[in-house]
Amino acid sequence: MAEKEAPERQDTLESIQQQDTLEEIVQDARKNADTVHKDEAIKVLANYDGDLHWTDQEEKVLTRKIDKRLMPILILTYGLQYYDEAMLAQAALFGLPEDLNLIGTRYSFSSAIFYLGFICGATPAILLAQRFPIERVATCIVFIWGVVMMSTAGCGSWKGLFAQRFFLGMVESGVSPMFMLVVSSFYKKNEQALRMGLWYCATGYVSIVSPLINYGLGHISGGALNSWQYMYLVAGGLTVIWSFVIFFFMPPDPIRVKGFTDRERYIAIARLRSNNAGVRNTHFKLAQALEVFMDPRPWIVFAMAFLIMIANGPVSTFIPIIIHSFGFSTLNSLLLVMPSGFIIGTIEWLAPFICYKYVGVRTWAIVVCQCGTIFAALLLWLLPRSAIGGLLYGALTLACFGGSYAVLMGLQTANTAGYTKKSVSASWIFLGYCLGNFVGPLLFKEKDAPVYAPGFTAVVVTSTLAALLSIVYRYLSMWENNRRDKAGILESYQHAYDDDLTDTKNPQFRYQL
Repeated sequence: MAEKEAPERQDTLESIQQQDTLEEIVQDARKNADTVHKDEAIKVLANYDGDLHWTDQEEKVLTRKIDKRLMPILILTYGLQYYDEAMLAQAALFGLPEDLNLIGTRYSFSSAIFYLGFICGATPAILLAQRFPIERVATCIVFIWGVVMMSTAGCGSWKGLFAQRFFLGMVESGVSPMFMLVVSSFYKKNEQALRMGLWYCATGYVSIVSPLINYGLGHISGGALNSWQYMYLVAGGLTVIWSFVIFFFMPPDPIRVKGFTDRERYIAIARLRSNNAGVRNTHFKLAQALEVFMDPRPWIVFAMAFLIMIANGPVSTFIPIIIHSFGFSTLNSLLLVMPSGFIIGTIEWLAPFICYKYVGVRTWAIVVCQCGTIFAALLLWLLPRSAIGGLLYGALTLACFGGSYAVLMGLQTANTAGYTKKSVSASWIFLGYCLGNFVGPLLFKEKDAPVYAPGFTAVVVTSTLAALLSIVYRYLSMWENNRRDKAGILESYQHAYDDDLTDTKNPQFRYQL
């Protein structure tokens, strides 16, 4: 009951404090607009000379405008990324392993090495995005990844594929952490989970379209190239073209977004005071980066991301092959990936949507989604090969963990303040993501086919541990919130744009559950 009343209490708190807090923040901004290393939002607030207050309707109209300008870019970019990332599994049905001599563990490692590149590239990419205009960094990354994707067609051996996969992972690594920062700079805490889910659900929905495209390309014959090479050329070409769309149309942050009036820009920034996390700061702060190592929450999120993504090994690399082992033809195996994409894409936006509608359920949503993956893995592990219906259900729902990860990203950004700390924490969650994706495929070995019992055993164990860590995260955050309440310091927003205050240093900050 208490959790359902929380939104009303939050709105009341904002309503009572709005006038005094806004006036205090703007007055302080005008005094400190030229202070070195301050959040860049301070300058916008200091230079605004209109009415400091706005109506709920104005804010709703502005939020919808942000959604229309930003979300299509994020959704389609991430859809392209997953289309490219998952290409290996579908190309494997059209002769890629045979052509490149991917015998033994080479096929599994060709998937895993992609995430080694991710690990090497994630932190440098996010630091570049903090220092330089984020939309330009994103454009360069997407353009280069498209070129690297197309270069796969030139691979003549497993060694060349390994090199290509490593560099592809390195250049793609910055996209997701940058999107987390972009969402956190445009939306309030309670809005972030839904928007994270909206762009992340593209990983599922793109699987409805990609099998049809690749099946058509897979039947090209008689040319100088093999069919799987055309798949990579088309995917890479689309990515290169899309990079120019990002350059011209991606809104970077509320401070520099084009097409906003001064009042819209002011509201877009001032309404974020409830985040207590700043908007954008281009200066790297070593103290905030070191704080990530001292705070238990980023470590728990890192561990959860690692454990959750172990299950992505069979999903991104083996699902078409596993479905094929049930006795389905190549065409039907690809077509059966499509309902899986619809189911998982729906879960990946439905879980964040529930977290948007109800306060205090984010960690529980992670637990529920993990239970879905645990059940699916048990079916694939324990059912006899004759139980096609149950096995197919397991294959189609194994990626329920996607809902967990979508919620986890929103939880991480909402519970981190200080722009440098937020940037480093965003790269940390993706380091966990990468390590999980690196280990996952290696647990599924050719000698264990078609049951892959050791691999699915590992999925059950790691998914269970991730669910338990979500509960630990919840009660750790509840304990800290209660400790701050008992200290007599209520949640407030006087330091909303002071980027020197991180979530651990600002006693007015409260953690989302």
